[in-house]
Amino acid sequence: MDISRHLGVLRRYALVLTRNSERAEDLVQEAALRALEGAHTWQDGNDLRKWLLAIVHNTHASRCRRKHTESAAEAAIAAQAIRAQAPNQTDRVSLGETVAALMTLPEEQREVLMLVAVEGMSYRDAAECIGIPLGTLMSRLSRGRAALRAAADQDAPAPHLRLVR
Repeated sequence: MDISRHLGVLRRYALVLTRNSERAEDLVQEAALRALEGAHTWQDGNDLRKWLLAIVHNTHASRCRRKHTESAAEAAIAAQAIRAQAPNQTDRVSLGETVAALMTLPEEQREVLMLVAVEGMSYRDAAECIGIPLGTLMSRLSRGRAALRAAADQDAPAPHLRLVR
């Protein structure tokens, strides 16, 4: 099978499809490669030029679908990037300072703060969980909150740690 005598018509057709000489040449090369790889599918006696032009057409259609799919994926990624936010560094520093201050508290205050402020447990559930009376839990929680505020040297707690129910 000699495709070299059909290269001119393939290039012209590819140029009409792509409207760009470089892309047309790439298309012809890819189509020629596909033709050589699929030479076993061509039947003697059939029109070789028509078969080659069909390969150019199908190769071009495949490229267009691929380009459309890639463009859609890029648009989706760009949309995700727009919605994404950089972390607020001030909040991260405040959170780090609050956690460091929390770790300096006595264990009895740390555990109640963890259960109520961080895990969001009700006072009653937290008291039952650690086996202490509700009043004791509330007292420890109050002392722990006050100690955290004093350690942070501010009137309100850090924004990421809910210290008030």
